[in-house]
Amino acid sequence: QVQLVQSGGGLVQAGGSLRLSCAASGRTFSSYAMGWFRQAPGKEREFVAAINWSGVSTRYTDSVKGRFTCSRDNAKNTGYLQMNSLKPEDTAVYYCAAQYFGGASGAVGAYNYWGQGTQVTVSS
Repeated sequence: QVQLVQSGGGLVQAGGSLRLSCAASGRTFSSYAMGWFRQAPGKEREFVAAINWSGVSTRYTDSVKGRFTCSRDNAKNTGYLQMNSLKPEDTAVYYCAAQYFGGASGAVGAYNYWGQGTQVTVSS
């Protein structure tokens, strides 16, 4: 069992930056891949970024490549999503998720544990 607690998020102007954190407790964090997803009102949850359990492999959806960076600090049991050059279309509730010994999967169904979600709002 892994518990994920998110922090960060908020309101930012277009072009600004935010960093989301996802703190894990329970099982060994380093055994879990971490994914980031987002859900805008009236839309399905979509993949944003992921990092595999070892931190060697990352994956990003095309719309965030070059702007978002997914990382992890296993010593702190925490994953991060650094978001730069934010756009209004990035506005959504962002979720972190964990998959036991996973690769950097982009599939919602691949993840076993989810954070509570945090709102990111980008104003134009």
